[in-house]
Amino acid sequence: MKKTIMTMLLLAGMLLPAGAQKFALVDMEYILKNIPAYERANEQLSQTSKKWQAEVEALNQQAQTLYKNYQNELVFLSAEQKKQREEAILAKEKEASDLKKKYFSPEGELYKKRESLIGPIQDEIYTAVKGVAEQRGYALILDRASDNGIVFASPTADISNEVLAKLGYSN
Repeated sequence: MKKTIMTMLLLAGMLLPAGAQKFALVDMEYILKNIPAYERANEQLSQTSKKWQAEVEALNQQAQTLYKNYQNELVFLSAEQKKQREEAILAKEKEASDLKKKYFSPEGELYKKRESLIGPIQDEIYTAVKGVAEQRGYALILDRASDNGIVFASPTADISNEVLAKLGYSN
C-alpha cells in the first residue's frame, strides 16, 4: 500500500512540470504559400525540372528509334553490324539513364538547385519560428501541416500569422 502511494506521488510530481510547458502550432504550407519568394523558387524549379525531363525523354526516344531501326533491319545485318547496333542502343540508353541520375537523383542537380533556392527561405522561417518561440516562451512548436496526428487544435494555438508578420509578410 505504501509503495503504491509513493509511486502515485512520484508520478504526480513528474507530471506537474510537464503540464506547465507551453506549445503552439504553425502551418508551414500556409506560411510558404504566403511568401512570394517561395512561389517564384517553386516555379523556377518546375521549369528547370521540365526542361531536364525533356532532355532525358529525347535521349530515350533516340534509343527507341535506334532499337526500332535495328529490329526492322535485323535480317539484313551481319553479326558484326548487329553487335555494333546493339552497343549503340545500349550506349544511348546508358546516356539517358546517366543524365536522369545526374539531374534527378537524391544528390542530383535538381536537389542542389532546390537547396540553393528554398534552403534560405526555410532557414529564415526557422529563425522566425524560433524567435516567436523564445519571445512567447514556447517549449514546443509543431507543424500542423505535416503531422496527421493532430485531430483538433484551437485556432489560438496556431502562430502561423505571427511567424509571417515576423518575416515581414502580413496576412
